[in-house]
Amino acid sequence: MLDINGWEFLLLGVLAILVLGPERLPEYAGKLGRFVRQARAMADRAKQQLKDEMGPEFSDVDWRTYDPRQYDPRKIVRDALNASPEQDSPPPVKPTSAPKVHDPSIATPWDSEAT
Repeated sequence: MLDINGWEFLLLGVLAILVLGPERLPEYAGKLGRFVRQARAMADRAKQQLKDEMGPEFSDVDWRTYDPRQYDPRKIVRDALNASPEQDSPPPVKPTSAPKVHDPSIATPWDSEAT
């Protein structure tokens, strides 16, 4: 979840001992534990509320499609470069008429209420 390895966790522990001191460390560790329990309880209540409001459709949702890790820019570029030109390319759009050119002899329309 936080991607903290063993050395980083050990360094955080030593830093907490130095900053808080051994007499206040148990108090703050307890507060951190209570905060984590409250955060998990809030997340569980939110998930349960979402299940209750969505009803049976909640089980039909494919949550992997909403995973933000799938939007890695490197993966998107790699997939785009490996895709064949025919794949996912819309047909070319042919213009039906010539583009409009500004005629200086005609007054430019404008809306007096928009300014």
